[in-house]
Amino acid sequence: QVQLVESGGGLVQAGGSLKLSCAASRSLITINYMGWYRQAPGRQRELVAHILSNGNTYVVDSVQGRFTISRDNAKNSVYLQMNSLKAEDTAIYYCYAEGFRGPSDISWGQGTQVTVSS
Repeated sequence: QVQLVESGGGLVQAGGSLKLSCAASRSLITINYMGWYRQAPGRQRELVAHILSNGNTYVVDSVQGRFTISRDNAKNSVYLQMNSLKAEDTAIYYCYAEGFRGPSDISWGQGTQVTVSS
């Protein structure tokens, strides 16, 4: 297990930007995937983006071109830069980390609220 601490959520107007941060309690090279899920009220938790230990990234189609995921190994941190935010991006965003043992080795952050006003 790894401890994850998120920051950077808040209230922003549509079209604005926010940057989420997730700090891990151990080196990112020991973690296979790190990324972000989100959960809007009344909806299931959905994957937003992840970054692999080799640096490859994936972002879901609905945020492609607006959200960027990146990492800083020296700070054991992963970031989600969110631009051109829309009301439908409103959700609690959860950082997660999956170790090399697979789905049984997943840790979650506490979640950070992102609210986009239209």
